[in-house]
Amino acid sequence: MAALRQAARRTLFIPSHHRTLFTKSSTSPSSPLRTGVYATALLLSTGLFAVYYFDARSAIHRHVLTPVLRYAFDAETGHKIAVKVLRSGLGPKDPQQDDQRLKFELWGKTISNPVGLAAGFDKDGEAIDGLLDLGFSWVEIGSVTPKPQPGNPKPRVFHLTEDSALINRYGFPSQGHNTVLSRLRERVPTWLSGENSNASLRDGSLLAVNLGKNKTSPADSIDDFVAGVRTFGPYSDVLVVNVSSPNTPGLRGLQNKSSLETLLEGVTKARDSLPDSLLTASKPRLVLKIAPDLNESELEDIADVIKASSIDGVIVSNTSIQRPASLVSTNRTETGGLSGAPIKPITLTALRILRSRLPSNIPIIGCGGISSGDDALEYAKAGASLVQVYTHFGYDGVGACRRIKDEIVERLEKEGVSWGEVVGKAVEEKSWKKPKVEEKKEGTVGQLISEAEELKRLLDQLGERMAKEVKPADDSAAAVQPVL
Repeated sequence: MAALRQAARRTLFIPSHHRTLFTKSSTSPSSPLRTGVYATALLLSTGLFAVYYFDARSAIHRHVLTPVLRYAFDAETGHKIAVKVLRSGLGPKDPQQDDQRLKFELWGKTISNPVGLAAGFDKDGEAIDGLLDLGFSWVEIGSVTPKPQPGNPKPRVFHLTEDSALINRYGFPSQGHNTVLSRLRERVPTWLSGENSNASLRDGSLLAVNLGKNKTSPADSIDDFVAGVRTFGPYSDVLVVNVSSPNTPGLRGLQNKSSLETLLEGVTKARDSLPDSLLTASKPRLVLKIAPDLNESELEDIADVIKASSIDGVIVSNTSIQRPASLVSTNRTETGGLSGAPIKPITLTALRILRSRLPSNIPIIGCGGISSGDDALEYAKAGASLVQVYTHFGYDGVGACRRIKDEIVERLEKEGVSWGEVVGKAVEEKSWKKPKVEEKKEGTVGQLISEAEELKRLLDQLGERMAKEVKPADDSAAAVQPVL
């Protein structure tokens, strides 16, 4: 037994210099492995972040992050998370330049592409630059109300996933004019002068502020909109007068003819009286946002009011109170405004009617159910100068804007035209024109007046001549008259 223990000691004994070699050789394989694992993890995470950050169209956004937000959280919470990420500066970006075919002119400005973001996503102006980084040419914040208000009770937003639609009854939750105004001021560098082309601070892009009305304000009052014009006019390219939300009692009543006349007169006066902006060289444009649920007679009245006003454009349209029979989602019975694919036919119908009632110098912006390049071009061929997305952006993710633009370019290349050419042709063909009968009537009346004046002149001359001829005859008659 003792001999066995001694043999074991001899077997296990390793000289110190050999022991060091042994230790190094036994641990060295695990050290590169550990380093390799760490390096691989670092590369993968860096690569994933690069894909996340620099490619808004990547599959990680469309097929991973966006569905996780939609299914892991309720609709409103997912919405808020998306806004916070885009506000943080860590949101993804679309570094690709817009194709030349997408450029067009609007109000004398060159716009880089025709895809904008509708109001409702960034209600309080938190993520303006993050949204512009995604490639939108028009970012519309709001609706913003003068006083802060919480909006309607929760839950108030509902996915209709099977229908690619959404129902909301937010009711204008807003942090109010002062908070949003402070954010707009914070994003403006102090060294900028009033010679900037756009309040968006981006070439080819516009910043719009959607003006809402407090729930506690009198239904027929225009004061909230006038206050919005005065507050945000110096910091925006466009002010949107929103009289079309179905979730604020009495708001849609401002679309009737007499109320609308008063409203548009009030906001245009307020806009025209704005002092020169410290940010831009021009005053903001005024745009009216209407509902898709108006009938033809109501749209004709609105067109008549717009033609008699100084309004600069119209957005067609907001959410709808209609519920198409095609809806299959269990949430289809929820109260609120419907948006997304199902309202596209409703909106297009309203747009076509209004385009035929408005002159070509008043642009229309199409909004409702746009999810592809084909949808966008259908609006363009109906006479819309640009389009806005909202619901599809929520479902498709941050790459939605770029994908729609790429699809538009593909269709334009096939047709051999540009976006501006498509819109220009449609607007020229479909816009209201002064009836030729009226022009002829005015010409005929003018001609008759001219001819009557000439006839009067000739008659006067004839009368003078006859008077001269008759006078000598009278004198000679008097000369031969016998004196009695």
